[in-house]
Amino acid sequence: MGIRITTKNEEQFKLMRRAGQIVAEALQLMREAAVAGATTRQLDEIAYQHIRKSGAIPSFKGYGGQGTDQPKYPATICASVNDEVVHGIPDDVPLKPGDLLSLDCGAIYRGYHGDAAISLAIGPVSEVTQHLLVAGEESLRRGIAAAKVGAHIGAISNAIQTYAEAEGFRLVFDYGGHGIGTAMHEDPHVPNYGRPQDGMLIREGMALAIEPMLSAGSPSMTLDQDGWTLRTSDGAWASHFEHTIGFTADGPVIFTIL
Repeated sequence: MGIRITTKNEEQFKLMRRAGQIVAEALQLMREAAVAGATTRQLDEIAYQHIRKSGAIPSFKGYGGQGTDQPKYPATICASVNDEVVHGIPDDVPLKPGDLLSLDCGAIYRGYHGDAAISLAIGPVSEVTQHLLVAGEESLRRGIAAAKVGAHIGAISNAIQTYAEAEGFRLVFDYGGHGIGTAMHEDPHVPNYGRPQDGMLIREGMALAIEPMLSAGSPSMTLDQDGWTLRTSDGAWASHFEHTIGFTADGPVIFTIL
């Protein structure tokens, strides 16, 4: 159910904040390097080197695989291009002007996880793509604004859905945010659509990763043969933004922001 963050365990608060800072720094380094001609494998190496230099471990590398047909995730980041929504595996294909790139990164610092994602344009992009990027980031901001102690998880979901759909976009099915702490994925699930009264109450001490995934077309996805990459079923482009947040006596704190 996420890490307990209270005045009685301030050390855990500090560790989670540091994990989030390492993730935010890695994302900023990748943002600066994400230009036409660069490859997502090169960005992956940038993230790996920064996380390890900072005394942390990549959360994603080697994730999964136990007891399923799905292979372990092979990289430090998820790098999803254009119609790839999430879990794209870095490769050696150069990025092109006009591409939309989503970068998802996680790090473990002394046993605690940070998890965040950004989407960005590679050079000039179409008006629709720019709108998709702006709407995705604003959806995250509105979800965070609705995340208050005493509110239901559904308040986050509804704030994201109401805004995104008003902008003409759809929220992808099945995937959303999650609790986070000593494991990357913990209860509760945080859907990106729903009613304000849905789900459990947010309590002081919870930590959540909030992550809207917007599609410019279909909200359904298909899975590539690599066992990880999820893309829109109709080839529409998608954006993905995420922050890790902790709820303290003084209000919510965004761990993954510089």
